Amino acid sequence: MRVLLIGTGGREHALALSLAADPAVELLVCAPGNPGMAEVAELREVVPTDPAAVAALATEVRADLVVVGPEAPLVAGVADAVRAAGIACFGPSAAAARLEGSKAFAKDVMVAAKVPTARARSCAGRAEVAAALDEFGAPYVVKNDGLAAGKGVVVTDDRAAALAHADACLAPTDGGVVVEEYLAGPEVSLFVLTDGTAAVPMLAAQDFKRIGDGDTGPNTGGMGAYAPLPWAPPTLTDDVLRDVVHPLLGELRARDATFNGLLYCGLALTADGPKVIEFNARFGDPETQVLLPLLTTPLAGLLYAAATGRLAEHPPLTWREGAAVTVVLASAGYPGTPETGAVISGADAPGVVHAGTARGADGALVSAGGRVLCTTGTGEDLAAARAAAYRLAGSVTMPGGQRRSDIALAAVQGTVTVPR
Repeated sequence: MRVLLIGTGGREHALALSLAADPAVELLVCAPGNPGMAEVAELREVVPTDPAAVAALATEVRADLVVVGPEAPLVAGVADAVRAAGIACFGPSAAAARLEGSKAFAKDVMVAAKVPTARARSCAGRAEVAAALDEFGAPYVVKNDGLAAGKGVVVTDDRAAALAHADACLAPTDGGVVVEEYLAGPEVSLFVLTDGTAAVPMLAAQDFKRIGDGDTGPNTGGMGAYAPLPWAPPTLTDDVLRDVVHPLLGELRARDATFNGLLYCGLALTADGPKVIEFNARFGDPETQVLLPLLTTPLAGLLYAAATGRLAEHPPLTWREGAAVTVVLASAGYPGTPETGAVISGADAPGVVHAGTARGADGALVSAGGRVLCTTGTGEDLAAARAAAYRLAGSVTMPGGQRRSDIALAAVQGTVTVPR
């Protein structure tokens, strides 16, 4: 199988590692890729959000399967263009990717499908935002309606800060803002592979959005993750498939927006059961970095089955025993304006995934983004995996780098509680 993988980040590097390890893959091309992906694949230049350019590259390399990693190309219609060229694509159409591209659209679909989620108001101006904040009360949850690379959400007890975030979202493009009620309970990420009808869940994982230990500071794209979740209710996956995934997929089919690809369900485990915080239209980052090292099912065949409408015929997923933990190394200044160009050492070890790296003029590996690297450890249990991840993190150096020290700590200590 000849596979073209679109993207440049940590999620794509993790996908590339698993695709390259699949014996069925005879050629792996990553575009544009990153220095880590260059070790396992051929790199090609492309503008990821240019549907015609991606489709042309897929045709040129004679791809049997195109895997679209990031959300922006999906929202731009890259998957549509690839399919129009007669090539199988793992990733939803632009119509279905609106599930991530517009918070207001996602809420509308959830309400129609009777998916359990937070009450919300879509607001077009400051007065509407203020009224919604007063309606739902603190903690205030304010979301940019469009794509924001995981940093468009503010959760705060400070009403002025909530209004300021709404103003920032509204000002540049006269876009929309969604204000929601706060959902109390631990957050869970459940990835579901789907061809639009069949739905195959992966292991539940948990990521850490805030920059600082103890979940302090602003939101980021994710500072670490772990899987599986020893504290999760045993019926979690079945409950989410029944109450969330299948109703949602049915509603999207009814809207002529069949979802083909990876449905990311971001959930809060509340006293009333799982409720949806958000949907994403692609593999999550950094959760992908812990899920794929545990997956023993060959990845290319699995994604191809979803892309070609044959997921129901695919054998059940198989997983390694044990657990995985990943820790993100971020640049100084992140999640604001990151400092780039810092020289990195120790990033060639197994388990290091490149997220925002580049080669300097002298060939040295340097930081080139906010989240720079992930270090992933596996072990017989969560404690062993966590120790391995932080041991590996300690071997990677980057001036000014920042990482959390408490990824998966509460789970290891047994202090995560689910409201009853």
